[in-house]
Amino acid sequence: MNLSKFKESRIKNKFLKKLLKESSNRIVSQKEIKSVAILTTHTIADKINLQAEIETVLGVKNPKIYSFRKFDKSNPESFQHFSEKDINWSGEFVEPTFQNFLEQPFDLLIGYFDTNHLYLEKAVYQSKATFKAGFSKVNSKLYEIEISEAINNTQQFLSELKRYLQILKKIKN
Repeated sequence: MNLSKFKESRIKNKFLKKLLKESSNRIVSQKEIKSVAILTTHTIADKINLQAEIETVLGVKNPKIYSFRKFDKSNPESFQHFSEKDINWSGEFVEPTFQNFLEQPFDLLIGYFDTNHLYLEKAVYQSKATFKAGFSKVNSKLYEIEISEAINNTQQFLSELKRYLQILKKIKN
C-alpha cells in the first residue's frame, strides 16, 4: 500500500467514526437562507456555472464555491480549489483559505457531487453551514435534504431544492 492510500484509509476510518458518533446530535437552523456555499469537483465546476445557476434559481447573491481537484504540481495555486494535499494525516484541513471557508456559518451548503468522495464528504461534514443539501447517492448522514437527480440536471436539482426550501420556509416564494 503506498503512502497516499494509507493516508486516505486512515482519514476515512477517523471520518466514519466521527460521523457515526455525531450525526444524531446535529441542530438544524430555522433561519432564512441568505448565504450559500457550494462544494463540488473541479470537473463539475468546469462544465456547469453553479454560481450563476444558484443565483438565478434560488435568488441568492454571490454564492461561494470551492471545488476539489487532484493535486498536481503543474496546477496554479487557486483560492477556489483544494486537494488531498490540503488535509493532514489527522484528517484536518490545513490550507488557511479553505479552512476559513469551512468555518463560515453559511445558511446553506450544497454538496454538488453524486458519488462517494472522501475529501468532499469530509469538507461537508466539517463545514459550519447551518443547513446542508446534496445528492441522495452520497451519504445520508451529511445532509438535511437529499435530492435524487442526475448530476447534469442542474435546473431540476435546484428547482427541487427550491421547492423543499419553500416548504420549510427557508426561502420566500
